[in-house]
Amino acid sequence: MTPADLPEDDSAAEQKMRFLFALRSRGVTDARVLSVMEQVDRGLFVRGLFAERAYEDMPLPISCGQTISQPSVVGLMTQALNVQPRDTVLEVGTGSGYQAAILSHLARRVYTVDRHRRLVREAQELFREQGLVNIVAITADGSFGLPETAPFDRIIVTAAAEDPPGPLLAQLKPGGIMVVPVGQSDTVQHLIKVTRLASGYDYEELRPVRFVPLLEGVSNE
Repeated sequence: MTPADLPEDDSAAEQKMRFLFALRSRGVTDARVLSVMEQVDRGLFVRGLFAERAYEDMPLPISCGQTISQPSVVGLMTQALNVQPRDTVLEVGTGSGYQAAILSHLARRVYTVDRHRRLVREAQELFREQGLVNIVAITADGSFGLPETAPFDRIIVTAAAEDPPGPLLAQLKPGGIMVVPVGQSDTVQHLIKVTRLASGYDYEELRPVRFVPLLEGVSNE
């Protein structure tokens, strides 16, 4: 290592410390989640003009008019899921692939679906580059889930629905958990944790959020 290397290395270490501090200060306290979020480089999932802001705690634009969620929201949603090592997880809304990459280090298998073909292709490339072999990325209408691979131990939805989608609730195992943003407008949304019980579902409101809407159908992009 030369002296010229040191400022860059120090800067990267400081950047990572700020990143983790922001997560903790916003309520991400689960040690496993923090460890994985330290390990998975968000910078790999942000391209173009906003790449230099990848380590800030803010949502950023990606292709197809979508966004990559702010890290603290990713952490809080992952924490609420309480993913276990043998779990099979369904993610609705692949987006950049960042959330699926986080989940892949916590679960046995992750199925992620998105209505945008381009986003799925780009995410698949990133998963291959990082050796994340336990992720299956599919272009599909995520509002209907994946009946052919259901039921799931955990379901995470990264787009806002008016109500927790019935098809997704039906694909959740007894004792399973779904985390979904719910709201009828893009200004009033709440993150909801749904636990499937023997006799129905338990709903817990976690916090206000803002996500793109959950749309039906498959995009031409």
